[in-house]
Amino acid sequence: MSERYARGMEIRRGVLGDAHVDRAEANKTDFDAPFQELITEAAWGTVWASDAITPRERSMLTLALLAATGNFEEIPMHVRATARTGASERDVIEAFQHVAIYAGVPKANHAIKLAKQTYAEMAEE
Repeated sequence: MSERYARGMEIRRGVLGDAHVDRAEANKTDFDAPFQELITEAAWGTVWASDAITPRERSMLTLALLAATGNFEEIPMHVRATARTGASERDVIEAFQHVAIYAGVPKANHAIKLAKQTYAEMAEE
């Protein structure tokens, strides 16, 4: 295990929570193990490990980029992560408003719908 992988796993757990990471690890197979290693080192051990911006800012950027590129399946996971990154609901809606203006209202509208559902689930938990 590389140092970058270890740091990435630490940050991944800190942002997404142990339960999420434990489920992902339990579902890992020989087939997707190289992919899991790649995202742990590159996304979590490099991008999320940088101290150039705060976790709150990184969370907002991630949500905006996911919405702008139509990668909606990851939005609930990252909305849940805001409980650990410090991004508020206001931060999230501000990010999605930027998406509406710069990437399209339908994408922002769908992201907002997903965020509302996720916040409601979080409130029930």
